[in-house]
Amino acid sequence: MAKKIIRPKKAFERNARLLFNLMRYILAHPEILDRLPDNFELVILPSDDPELLQYNLALLDSHDTAGKQVVFVRMSSSEKVDFQVSQPRVYVPLAA
Repeated sequence: MAKKIIRPKKAFERNARLLFNLMRYILAHPEILDRLPDNFELVILPSDDPELLQYNLALLDSHDTAGKQVVFVRMSSSEKVDFQVSQPRVYVPLAA
């Protein structure tokens, strides 16, 4: 039986804001793309939104990631992130 995931209020909008801010950061620092694997699942973990963090981890747990590496990004969920103060932290797993 599949585990039911309880969606927090406005989860889509909150995740869309995180992804938008991450894309802003990547556009300003394109060299980060060189360090990412070719085929991966992206999981954004908001450092200041524990409810959404748990939701995103539960989504990862419910999806099949066979053949893909999982890349985690820890970042602030603030709408106006100052990347000079708080940069996203990207965690790429090492090949075993």
